[in-house]
Amino acid sequence: MPKAMQYTKGSIIYFEGDHDERIFIMQRGAVLLSSTDIETGQSVSEPVGNGGFFGVKSALGHFPREETATALEPTIAVALSIQEFEVLFSNNKALIMKMLRVFSNQLRQIHKKTQSILHDTVEDQQSGMLAVAKSFYDEEQYRSACDVYQKFLTRFPNTPQKAEATKMFADAKLRSEKLKSSHKALDNIDTGNAASNSALKVFSLPAFERFAKSYEPDQVIISEYEPGDSFYLIQSGAIQLVKCVNGSKKNIDILRPGEFFGEMAILDNSPRSATCMAIGHVQCLEFNKENFELLITGNPQIALILLKLFCKRIYDQKRRFRILVIKDLQARIADVFLMLDEMNPVVNPNEKQRRFNITVGDVAHWAGLSQEITRDEINKFIEKRKIEVYDNYIVVNNIMDMKRTYDTRANIGTR
Repeated sequence: MPKAMQYTKGSIIYFEGDHDERIFIMQRGAVLLSSTDIETGQSVSEPVGNGGFFGVKSALGHFPREETATALEPTIAVALSIQEFEVLFSNNKALIMKMLRVFSNQLRQIHKKTQSILHDTVEDQQSGMLAVAKSFYDEEQYRSACDVYQKFLTRFPNTPQKAEATKMFADAKLRSEKLKSSHKALDNIDTGNAASNSALKVFSLPAFERFAKSYEPDQVIISEYEPGDSFYLIQSGAIQLVKCVNGSKKNIDILRPGEFFGEMAILDNSPRSATCMAIGHVQCLEFNKENFELLITGNPQIALILLKLFCKRIYDQKRRFRILVIKDLQARIADVFLMLDEMNPVVNPNEKQRRFNITVGDVAHWAGLSQEITRDEINKFIEKRKIEVYDNYIVVNNIMDMKRTYDTRANIGTR
């Protein structure tokens, strides 16, 4: 049962870093949420008034508290378990849409900060889409380049760059057809245990068959920077998330059956923040912008899945951003390995050696550095026998060495 908790002025409801899966609703009084800005290191605070929720993201995402909650005056807050919150959330359509939009906006703001620190700025949507298409073309992924050029011409039929885009589209199409016969589809990719299997069950009903779409290997389903007017649920296959950073294509993540993509642009009416392309043959359900709210509010279970997805993505993006603001490059590289270790917990925590199925290029992506600089920094670890680099994987001989490097060097210089 939800429990009303009383706090005197100055009481700490929870500390930053605590593991606490309670969610609070302010009933009376005032609470201040205090945290440290990742980029500046300055203290930031946010008040919570009557009727406000706090502690939602860390509870639903099962990660440590991101802020300290302090009662500014005698306060009563109702503490809910995750299950109790889910019942309340599912029965309140206005709350569902409000929280989804708030979390979507928070994720968008982190994306903007990340782009800023990487000096990745594009003046407009058209320039952005052309940069995305060229990044695929330059890496000889002609099928994907062709798709983006085609989307560009469809979205912006009167663009001044029409002649250029038409020419590049024709060239990419010709090159794609030449390579098609030698293409090997990657349909055997590990789909793992999808975190959103419940979504697959909900959408397996015959009524949803009319939303089914099929995609070929390397086909671009969503292009970064294009307007957002639909979102998707993966039924089979896998989706590669890609961002174009300073004209270069960067792999972000792989999504598997039961996961959504494209929902963020629907919620905040903004351009797409990433390109989504098929790995092998993919089956999705496609929903348009018009029926999004009806679908979500009519299926509270799906709304909860989306809310938890936002919590995870916000946490993951903040974790990535923490790496990018580290000035010392050795500490930054070390923190990449620490992040990967957090993402892939080992069965035996006493085992210090770690094997990560990544390349130097992947490390460069996570660290926001060029491959040349990344290779130079990694060589310093190799010389000290702290890591070993192979063609398709990297071995960290003792993960605690990475922790020590981070702890001793992360604060060198200013943030």
